[in-house]
Amino acid sequence: MNKVKDYLQLTKPSLNIMVVFSSVVSFMLTPGFDHYEDKWKFILLLFAGGFLVTGGANAINMAVEKDTDALMSRTKNRPVASGRMSQTEAYAFGIICGIAGVFILGNYFNWTAGGLAALSLFLYAFIYTPLKKVNSIAVLVGAFPGSLPCLIGWAAGEAELSTGGWILFGIQFLWQFPHFWAICWIAWKDYLKAGFKLLPSELGPTKFTAIQAIIFSTMLLPATLLPFFTGMCSYDDVAGIVSLVLIILANAFMIMRCVNLYRKMDIPSARKVMFGSYMYLPVILLALYISKVSV
Repeated sequence: MNKVKDYLQLTKPSLNIMVVFSSVVSFMLTPGFDHYEDKWKFILLLFAGGFLVTGGANAINMAVEKDTDALMSRTKNRPVASGRMSQTEAYAFGIICGIAGVFILGNYFNWTAGGLAALSLFLYAFIYTPLKKVNSIAVLVGAFPGSLPCLIGWAAGEAELSTGGWILFGIQFLWQFPHFWAICWIAWKDYLKAGFKLLPSELGPTKFTAIQAIIFSTMLLPATLLPFFTGMCSYDDVAGIVSLVLIILANAFMIMRCVNLYRKMDIPSARKVMFGSYMYLPVILLALYISKVSV
């Protein structure tokens, strides 16, 4: 039973579910989703494929970062870092999960979705992960695999990468910067021990980082309104108007939290940005889906 728990921990389940959620909602936002007869079957297949690919990438990440995880208080009890599991076992588990997930996406949907999933795993596990010790540009690089679930979900429904998919990709891409910098702000001392360079300033949590968070959270407002101007979503009825209001309020909430971080420059404010970002993305995606249903 402990071994099962360790395998589950390798997949980072809470983070994984959030990532796969964005993929599933992106799939449901496609025009092609309406043509699926057994919708729940394909939602579950997409969820399973996405969970396996993301879980595989996370397992490889823990294998690669065995020594650095052991230095940080929040990660030292992970299966590989603690010595409960070997690097080889974690690598094998990650690769098997990744292959299984890519097969599900390619076989049951299309190989555009499967190929994007494979690309996402490769970028996260083998480019972003080692780059974290080199330069803070790792956050920019990591934002690409972090946003690909939206394109994977869109490709699963449309078999092509059309405008709607790229808009969703852009929203999740921009969202990751204030979200991740808030996490880095909170865990900066731990990251410093591990040699990770993830904040925009080498001096650590500074006003420059807070300004960057404000800039990216502000850029999210026009990005999240794009679906209404491209015909992907509608605000011509009550559901659409409610969705539009929710999106505007969610953006105002996110911007205010980042401004508050700039004003106070402390960990509690960074924590509010982090938890706010966790709420922000599901609200935005669900609001877009409600307005899409009303089209």
